Amino acid sequence: MYNIIPYTPKPSWNKGKLVGQKLPLKLEEVWSIRTRLDLANNLRELTMFNLALDCKLRACDFIKLKVMDIAHGKSIQSRAILIQQKTGTPVRFEITKKTQESLKEWITLKSLRSNDYLFGSRMKKGCHLTTRQYARIVKTWVASIGLDITSYGTHSMRRTKASLIYKKTKNLRAVQILLGHTKLESTVRYLGIEVDDALELSESIDI
Repeated sequence: MYNIIPYTPKPSWNKGKLVGQKLPLKLEEVWSIRTRLDLANNLRELTMFNLALDCKLRACDFIKLKVMDIAHGKSIQSRAILIQQKTGTPVRFEITKKTQESLKEWITLKSLRSNDYLFGSRMKKGCHLTTRQYARIVKTWVASIGLDITSYGTHSMRRTKASLIYKKTKNLRAVQILLGHTKLESTVRYLGIEVDDALELSESIDI
């Protein structure tokens, strides 16, 4: 007679984990992280942090950025363009002065050439940083200022500046262009603005 072993279902992959959109950073949180990286003389991660906020790219595109994508010779561009891996469509992004400065210093320090990845893997020579490595770095940033790491991720870097721009201008079309979304509905869902905007509008009407 065979012993029947009762089936024990495996726990779901997301049990105990927060699932959903990752939160964007607030302005004061951005400066807290930037200050810590600066004080630690962590030029690599400071450059990574500044550029990730400016470019608003998905992780899969960000990790593959090369020197040639953001520089002409030794001159860092103030604006750049990249073909998105997910959609195959181009997206433009700005590179602010502080990001240009950290990029120039980083490229010089590492003697990077035009065809080199900006952020190479420390495990495999000639390869770019992986999305997993990038995700771990982002979690160290948010943990350094006491935030819950389960609420933030690489998409937080993509959402942060877009969210701040929308809150300041309410220009949804501009944010759509900056994120490289083909449909406005995608931007609305991405920012999660429908409920907040509806409530804000309702609160402004006194009857």
